Amino acid sequence: MKEILCITHKYPPTIGGMEKQSYELIKGLEQYYKVHKIVYVEGDGNKLLWFANLKSRVKVFLSTHPNIKLIHLNDGLMAAACTWLVDYVDIPVVATYHGLDITFPLAMFQNGIIPKMTKLSGGIAVSAATKNECVKRGFDAKKMYTVANGVDHDLANIIHDPNILQEVSKDIGVDISNKRIVVTMGRTVKRKGFSWFLKNVVPALNEDTIFLMIGPFDKEATISESVMKLIPKRMNTLLQLLLGTPSDQQAVRGLLNHNDIKGKAYHIGKLPFKKLMQVVSKADLFVMPNIKVKGDAEGFGLVALEASLRGTPVLASGIEGITEAVIDGGNGILLETKNSQQWISTINNLLADEVELGKLSIRTKKFSLENYSWSKMVKGYVEVFEHYINIKTPIVLNEHIHI
Repeated sequence: MKEILCITHKYPPTIGGMEKQSYELIKGLEQYYKVHKIVYVEGDGNKLLWFANLKSRVKVFLSTHPNIKLIHLNDGLMAAACTWLVDYVDIPVVATYHGLDITFPLAMFQNGIIPKMTKLSGGIAVSAATKNECVKRGFDAKKMYTVANGVDHDLANIIHDPNILQEVSKDIGVDISNKRIVVTMGRTVKRKGFSWFLKNVVPALNEDTIFLMIGPFDKEATISESVMKLIPKRMNTLLQLLLGTPSDQQAVRGLLNHNDIKGKAYHIGKLPFKKLMQVVSKADLFVMPNIKVKGDAEGFGLVALEASLRGTPVLASGIEGITEAVIDGGNGILLETKNSQQWISTINNLLADEVELGKLSIRTKKFSLENYSWSKMVKGYVEVFEHYINIKTPIVLNEHIHI
């Protein structure tokens, strides 16, 4: 069995889309290869130190496993940290790119590091939009492939909890059992468009409709928010993108208390995954009202697939990598970003038409089951890997390279 090495700093038990993708990819690849892995997981100590020691660790690993035929780096940050491999080994080194890990708007990253990343053997983008961003930055289009992320089909079979709405009602102090529910989930970062949606769409929704937001959220202003205000705007933006801080949280917090919105929208915070899926299952619509933010991008949109497998119709902005996860007329409806009237009319009309909403629910679930899976994603990676493995020679280490 051929041997490969997978290197990633995104891995469970940390919860997130990239962590899930990394785990499912490595698990799936084990059906085709003898997979060696170097991963950072919670409990491994300081992450900066892990990166600082990564080069020496990889060198030792490669010298003790000379039969490795390919190295895979699971995101752009990993690729940036391992550009030295280009001159150190004579086997293919392939990286996956997700979005922000290629669009991060730091001049040193864009002008100094990315040109080195383009020298890797090849790249896999999670969406056509991400691939295009790579090509715009000098990556060879002939060496870039698109492999969409998958989704766990078991989500479609989770038994519905009839008491979930009573639980949520108790949590927020409002009875929502007879409401039409629109739900979204994710970190409160600007590109998600949560504050835009609250301000421009929620006030015009029908009176029997309630908007629920799920994900990490601080109900009170945090010390870090106060500190960030002291940092110059440009540096503030870069830090927020780099650290993944909730750049939209303050705006969302303020809007939830606005007279036009109060009582029509609630942020219920972070939920255990099983409970989260139960809430999504009871929702009438799932929304991804993303907006364009310079230097940031939605690489894919795994949450939309998860919602669709629960039979919850998806409405999403037709921008960036979202269009790879949400197919208009297939597993959802794509709307124009920031077109408030289109969002308002589409939501109100769908919620008023039980028959059409029911048809959309069935079609949404069926389409995602037929077109997305982790196994399909893994096969895409294997196809790319085999292409590179079959045109490269065995591993050769160059100990004379000093970078």
